[in-house]
Amino acid sequence: MFVDQVTIHAKAGDGGNGSVSFRREKFIEFGGPDGGSGGDGGDVILVASKDISDLSDLHYSPRLVAKAGGHGRGKKCTGRNTADVIVKVPIGTQVFRVGPLLQSHDTPRHSLKPPPEEFISTAKFGLPFGSRRKKGSIPATPQIPSDPNAERALIADLVEEGQRYVLASGGTGGRGNVTFKSPTHRAPREFEYGQSGEELRAELELKTIADVGLVGFPNAGKSTLISQITDAHPKIASYPFTTLTPNVGVLIYDDFTRIRVADIPGLIEGAHSGRGLGHDFLRHIERCKLLLVLLDMAGTDARKPQDDYQQLLAELEAYNPAILEKPHIVVGNKMDLPAAKKNLTAFKRKYRTKLISISALDGTGLAELKLALRRAVG
Repeated sequence: MFVDQVTIHAKAGDGGNGSVSFRREKFIEFGGPDGGSGGDGGDVILVASKDISDLSDLHYSPRLVAKAGGHGRGKKCTGRNTADVIVKVPIGTQVFRVGPLLQSHDTPRHSLKPPPEEFISTAKFGLPFGSRRKKGSIPATPQIPSDPNAERALIADLVEEGQRYVLASGGTGGRGNVTFKSPTHRAPREFEYGQSGEELRAELELKTIADVGLVGFPNAGKSTLISQITDAHPKIASYPFTTLTPNVGVLIYDDFTRIRVADIPGLIEGAHSGRGLGHDFLRHIERCKLLLVLLDMAGTDARKPQDDYQQLLAELEAYNPAILEKPHIVVGNKMDLPAAKKNLTAFKRKYRTKLISISALDGTGLAELKLALRRAVG
């Protein structure tokens, strides 16, 4: 199953709490403070990788939780720092934050002399190592906001191999009482709670990165064409909507120049408003350098190529007018069929645009098309 949109919940690890401890050994009655500091919690990190093609892994495991840092202990023992949670996502993934961060990075200092009762009932941070939490005083997991109209903001766009983004930062460990020692304060009982790790809900949206975006109505022959000129092997059949997900193939030239071509599932009239499959996949052509508009010159489904061309441009403009500012190549397919020549003449009479005539089935005109793609992409 191809997944290009997913909602996830990320929770970074909390920092460990500092410890309040004093050195106590035989013949050393007043050894001084030796409470260690807490360790840092793990981050939740997204990494763009060419080895990942979609977001299906996060679809089945949408909760990303990093471990908390270890608490400080006596004898100046510092708590452990925990490992980050690193998740690979496809190149071209956009990250949107939905709603505010659910935790902040505050590290208050507290004293054990003893803490007031009202603090224990309203604390937002963990308790020091070895102490006990009052039942019902501090929620173990804050509730995720479920308001569908919550603020949605773009926070990252991962477009390069190896690009990293820290989705949720882990909390820093709190200081132990040994760090508060001074010549005038020789027996400190102060300590710090560890910071709470950031927690948020995010939406990940994949926009395929390709040099050429192949668009056309269903049954125009897009899958046949991309299988002929690239290394892609999409499903090919003689009925509309054979292609249900974007396919990306690589066109390799004799000098090893590579051009990535994305086959977008067939558009229909009204695709920009949600009809057919276009609403789900039109965004995949927003990053393409060049559009390849493929027309069925034979009018296989009783369609007129000139009408198809007009409707395709109208759908692209309705979805995003900036798409039409991209350079595009018009290609007439199925020229091996009898009605194609008559339709080609009618098309050229109405539109004065340059058109490349091909037959993806028998390979006619593919060499000219490859050369045109290379010149256009550069």
